[in-house]
Amino acid sequence: MDTLSYKTISANSKTVDKQWVVVDAEGKTLGRFCSEVAKILRGKNKTNYTPHVDCGDHVIVINAEKIIFTGNKMETKEYETFSGYPGGRRVTLAKDLLAKKPISLIERGVKGMLPKNRLGRKLFTNMHVFSGTEHPHAAQKPTKVEI
Repeated sequence: MDTLSYKTISANSKTVDKQWVVVDAEGKTLGRFCSEVAKILRGKNKTNYTPHVDCGDHVIVINAEKIIFTGNKMETKEYETFSGYPGGRRVTLAKDLLAKKPISLIERGVKGMLPKNRLGRKLFTNMHVFSGTEHPHAAQKPTKVEI
């Protein structure tokens, strides 16, 4: 038996092939959509996935303002920020955040599903979210991915 053929191949920054993909958020549920985007960013959909390497693709999310919530979450889900000062807690409802900054809804959802370390911060820079169907990354020739 040839044992050399059973070597585990570990990806590194030189051997990774990164592509650009476009995903459409129109009519998708927020949490389920964000988990699929996080998988693509992390590279878990590829055969050469390595946990400590940025082997995911660049993801362009379009139609961020058309994301949906299930149940009564649009009126009841709260997003909290804290300034660090006493009394500095601010609460925003999902419907207000969707009307004001729809891009931050998807960014917050995906960021929470990435690792909380320097790799997670690097992976987050590979995501580009846009309101509407237009994006400035046409030169990269992104492929459309159905989620």
